Amino acid sequence: MSTTAFGQSTVLGYPRIGANRELKKAVEAYWAGTIDADSLANTATTLRAEVWRTLRDARLDSIPSNTFSYYDQVLDTAVAVGAIPDRFARLGLSELDTYFAMARGVDAEPALELTKWFDTNYHYLVPEIGPDIAFVANPAKALREYAEAADLGIKTRPVLVGPATFLLLAKGDDPFARLDDLVEAYVGILGALAEAGVAWVQLDEPAYVADRSPEEIDALRRAYVRLGEVEHRPQIFVATYFGELGDALPALLKTPVEAVGLDLVAGPDNLNRLAAAGPLRGKTIVAGLVDGHNIWRTDLRAAVAAGATVAGLADHVAVSTSCSLLHVPVDLSVETHLGARLYERLAFARQKVDEVVLLGRALRDGTAHLPAPLPPAPDAWRHDGVRARLAALGSGDRQRGDYADRAASQQERLGLPELPTTTIGSFPQTAELRKARAAVRAGTLDDAGYTERMRAEVEHVIRLQEELGLDVLVHGEPERNDMVQYFGEQLDGFAATHHGWVQSYGSRCVRPPIIYGDVARRSPMTVAWSTYAQSLTSRPVKGMLTGPVTILAWSFVRVDQPRGDTADQVALALRDECHDLETAGIKVIQVDEPALRETLPLRKADQRAYLDWAVGAFRLATSGVADDTQIHTHLCYSEFGEVITAIDALDADVTSIEASRSKMEVLDDLAAIGYRRGVGPGVWDIHSPRVPTHDEVVEALRGAVAAVPARRLWVNPDCGLKTRGYSEVEASLRHLVAAAAEVRGN
Repeated sequence: MSTTAFGQSTVLGYPRIGANRELKKAVEAYWAGTIDADSLANTATTLRAEVWRTLRDARLDSIPSNTFSYYDQVLDTAVAVGAIPDRFARLGLSELDTYFAMARGVDAEPALELTKWFDTNYHYLVPEIGPDIAFVANPAKALREYAEAADLGIKTRPVLVGPATFLLLAKGDDPFARLDDLVEAYVGILGALAEAGVAWVQLDEPAYVADRSPEEIDALRRAYVRLGEVEHRPQIFVATYFGELGDALPALLKTPVEAVGLDLVAGPDNLNRLAAAGPLRGKTIVAGLVDGHNIWRTDLRAAVAAGATVAGLADHVAVSTSCSLLHVPVDLSVETHLGARLYERLAFARQKVDEVVLLGRALRDGTAHLPAPLPPAPDAWRHDGVRARLAALGSGDRQRGDYADRAASQQERLGLPELPTTTIGSFPQTAELRKARAAVRAGTLDDAGYTERMRAEVEHVIRLQEELGLDVLVHGEPERNDMVQYFGEQLDGFAATHHGWVQSYGSRCVRPPIIYGDVARRSPMTVAWSTYAQSLTSRPVKGMLTGPVTILAWSFVRVDQPRGDTADQVALALRDECHDLETAGIKVIQVDEPALRETLPLRKADQRAYLDWAVGAFRLATSGVADDTQIHTHLCYSEFGEVITAIDALDADVTSIEASRSKMEVLDDLAAIGYRRGVGPGVWDIHSPRVPTHDEVVEALRGAVAAVPARRLWVNPDCGLKTRGYSEVEASLRHLVAAAAEVRGN
């Protein structure tokens, strides 16, 4: 094995969607049949080349490849190791269409389960490791992208999810027991990469920043001892991120791998663990000094001090981002509308690359050329009235009456049938709605014209739901660009970007707002839309709000005060909104918290403090209404069993929850804790284009009724419908309503 120096600076990954979401548009055009596979591949090739040239021109020493994905890097790794379940392989589709079938499902087969990537808003596809899986090396994608970069004169470092993390994220009959088999597939991949001239490979093992058993840690050590023993291989860089490695760090350092990456932003104690490990002869430590998970500028002088400490412990130190830059927008320079005092505090992916390069030079040459630290935040970003309200809160401000009394008064007021049907909130965001929003931005449509178009869509949605026979209606949210951005644009303390897109899953991108100051509500945000919708029907219409935890999770949050304090500021604004909705005659209010599990700290020792403030913020937002106002919440695409007691503690009257891809497993978790309020386990996977059959929905409902008394069971999709088309929505909701009637009749 030949050796090549790692370099002074690198990043663990870079946004792959394109500065203008070119990948999203191309992938969706392929799905729609308006471009072919060659056109999609050409777009992908262009985007990859742009990223590699950007990183080279920034003078980054070590450049990653194989971080591009049509949908998800975990799914890419599944293909690379032959983990394609038979149910997809036997469809007889092309390689690309088999890949998309695993991601999105087809009429014949539902998709792989989708869930959150650690504590981020990125969603990965959960590998299925059953007895039909025979691991085999398939390095074609990594080799192809390495060759593309080499043709541009750029040497790269291929990246894959590491074998231990891949199996710890998988589902099946004890997938982790297959680690030794899987490692042999990685041996084959390493050999093929070495044959192609690859000097370094990056294997990501973020699963080890969570609590792991001694057996799991020893398995990690065993895996990398085996890979390190391979005679003909690239040098191995094991990257970890999102927290502290704990006892896994000394185990990993004892293996033959040449480089280990440590997140020193989310895991500052990694530095102490590294110091305790003793001399690190022959090792490169890749120090994650630039935050890849938030958009604030790095304190470069503090980062250099941490890097210098690492340099005193290891033979070589390289500077990196704390994690992949997949989680931040591409380029700040296009956000010319942001005020100077905010702009100077921000760094997006392109600017973070410059920070990494600058830190690498500073470690080598000294710190004289580093800029001075920023001054404190302006006083204008404070809101003394909000702070005074929070200081005056008592325990009673986070409490409602007994649930049994609430349920009785709500049923008397609402008069709902057994197994009431509803949706989660949004209806399709059609091309016409997007054009209207763009026309407002361009100044070719005035506010009155925009309101008229949105009200027409609300009326269409209400009439459709009445015709379908739904029991509790929604207004469809046509006026909302995004469930968090919409509120951020109406609250003090938030700033919105124009081009700050971040990939959430597949082709789905969001523009997270920036929380830079104290949060306050200027005026009612949703009341006019909800009351207009309610005026069109005698059936109850839900008021729709996004909860405080999710608003934080799907924003870039200020770091100069505890997150719990910021959550309570948001909760106060939502509390006032709930009060105004109730006063306006809205009988049902849904406050969504899909990110409750997402932001759970990865170490159990840190989880109680988070859950205390997260639950407290939700209850602050929702506890100001009367007992006969029904509070709903919604959660999706997470491992809910890990926060099931917190879900109970939210004290919502009804909790709708993603359940179709996970086969209703959340119901067992709810039963185990004696959950006694209303629950709506999703019976339709809206992230797949397939329409569930009537029989499938009936089967799911019968399973739900077996676990939850029908008097507490609601019938709904997994999530909002904004990404689906009306043809899918109408067909699926007809099946949902008919299935509820059939099960109700039995």
